[in-house]
Amino acid sequence: MPNSQRVTERTVEKLQRQQAALAAFGSFAFRETDLQKILTEAARICAASLEVPFCKVCRYRPAEDDLLIVAGCGWKPGVIGGVVSQANETSPQGRAYVTGKPVIIRNIITANDLALPEFYAEHGIISTVDVVIPGFDGKPFGVLEIDSPSQHQYDVHDINFLTGFANVLAEAVATATRVQALRESVEQKNLLAEELQHRVRNNLQMLASMLSAHARDEAGVAGHSVDAMIRQVTILAQVYDSLLGVGLSKTIDFAGYLDALCVSMPGLQGPRAHSVAIHCRADRLLLDLDAVTSLGIVVAELITNSYGHAFPDRDGQILIDLALDSGGKTAMLTIHDDGIGYRPQDGSSRRGLSLCRRIVARIGGTLELQPGAGTLWAIGFPAAA
Repeated sequence: MPNSQRVTERTVEKLQRQQAALAAFGSFAFRETDLQKILTEAARICAASLEVPFCKVCRYRPAEDDLLIVAGCGWKPGVIGGVVSQANETSPQGRAYVTGKPVIIRNIITANDLALPEFYAEHGIISTVDVVIPGFDGKPFGVLEIDSPSQHQYDVHDINFLTGFANVLAEAVATATRVQALRESVEQKNLLAEELQHRVRNNLQMLASMLSAHARDEAGVAGHSVDAMIRQVTILAQVYDSLLGVGLSKTIDFAGYLDALCVSMPGLQGPRAHSVAIHCRADRLLLDLDAVTSLGIVVAELITNSYGHAFPDRDGQILIDLALDSGGKTAMLTIHDDGIGYRPQDGSSRRGLSLCRRIVARIGGTLELQPGAGTLWAIGFPAAA
C-alpha cells in the first residue's frame, strides 16, 4: 500500500474518531446540568481525541483580568483551581483570548516571548494549542487548551476539531448556566415562601392561643366574642396559606388565588345545622402581591359574615364572581349570598365592614352594598398589576 494512501486512511480514521467524540460530548453535555462535570468531561474528551495527556479549561475573570483553570485532565493536584496567566498576549492562553484566534506553540522552549507558569516545566510541557471558548454575554467564556510533553505537528483538522469542540462547549456552558440560575431562583423563592409561611403561621397561632386562654377565663357573651376573634385569626392564616399555594412572585393570578381561598373557607367556619355552598367564577387577572393580599382579607371577611348571619335557619349559597370590563382596565369582584339580606348591627360586624372599606380604598377600589335579594357586595378596583 502506498505511503500516501496509508496517511489518507489514518487521517480519515482520526476525523471519524474526532467527529464521534464531538457527538458523544454534545449528547452528554446537553443532558447534564452540572457545569463542573461538563467542563471536566470536555477536558477528558479533548485530550483523548487528540492523543495528548493534558487538557485544561480556563475561565476568564473580568475583575482580575486573568484566566483561571476551572477543569482539566492529567494535571497534578493543585493545578486546577489556580490562575494560568493574565488575559494578555504574554501567554498562549491570553493571546488566544485577546485575539480570538487559535494559538499553536509547537515548542514552548524556543518561544522566548512567552510567560509560562512553573507547572509547565513540572509536567514537561513542550507544545500547546489554545482556542477561544465563545461566551453568551458578549465576552468569551475563556480558553480551551491541549498540552503535550512531546512536540506535535497539529494540522488544520485538529484545529478545526478544537474550534468546533469549543463552540459546542460554549453552548453547553450557556445552557447549564441558565438552568443553574433558574434552579437557584426557584430554590430562593421556595425558601422565601417557607420562611414567610413559618413566620406568619407561628405568629397567628400564638395570637390564637392567647385568645383561647382569654376565652376560657370569660363567660357568656364575652367568651363567644373571643371565639369569633379566634375564628377570624384562623381565617387570616388561611388567606396567607392560599397566597403561598399559588406561588410567590411579583404578580399573581388572582383567579387561581380566589379558587383556592373559596375551597378552604367552608372548613374554617363554626359548626352549623344547615349547609352553605360556595361557588367561584373568575376571569384570569394578574395583580401585585399587595392587592391580592388585601382583596383576600376582604373576601374572607365578607364570606364569614354571610356564614354567620345570612342563613340562620336554612341552607344557602354564596357566589363569588370576578370579571373585567371591556377595556380590561378595571375589575369587579362581587360576593353574593341568597340569605335573609344585610342587616346593619352594632359592634364587631360594623367595625369589620369599616375595615374592609379602608383596605379596599388602599388599593384604589370601592366597596358598595348593592340592592336586591340576599346580600350583594361589589368591589370595584383597578385591574393593572
